[in-house]
Amino acid sequence: MSRIAKSPISIPKGVDIKLDGNNVTVKGGKGQLSFNFNPAINIDINDNVISIEWKKDDKSATAQAGTARAIVNNMVTGVSAGFEKKLALIGVGYRAQAKGNILSLTLGFSHPVDFEVPSGISVETPTQTEIVVRGSDKQQVGQVAAKIRAYRPPEPYKGKGVRYADEHVARKEAKKK
Repeated sequence: MSRIAKSPISIPKGVDIKLDGNNVTVKGGKGQLSFNFNPAINIDINDNVISIEWKKDDKSATAQAGTARAIVNNMVTGVSAGFEKKLALIGVGYRAQAKGNILSLTLGFSHPVDFEVPSGISVETPTQTEIVVRGSDKQQVGQVAAKIRAYRPPEPYKGKGVRYADEHVARKEAKKK
């Protein structure tokens, strides 16, 4: 039995939700998101509350209901408040600079790395060693942050590299003589 799907989602002010068959479109101050759901699930909107219904005897429908509830909740949160991921650059000479929709990274390679930021995502660099990725789609924000981190993931001996701001890197002890 899905416990996640049982909890209702409250709709904040300024967010419009439109149901069209199995397609849900959410509009808000930060943008517009839409998603096509499994036909085994029904989404109901009553008094600014979204509830998910499914066939209780079908195990796959139960799983899809929990997934659908999480996705709709992330869509409502994304268009109203938005999502952000913070990255930190640890290492001597590691720098980041945002120029329009290009993020220029200096990560110890012989050349600077230019990352093209996709539409719907904004990247800021408050300092040279911090990157903030913002957007309304939680999946896209996480994917962009993961792509930036993949250029130079943190290594376990000195801890150098690009890491999430809240990430803990397990450090290894160096080889002894």
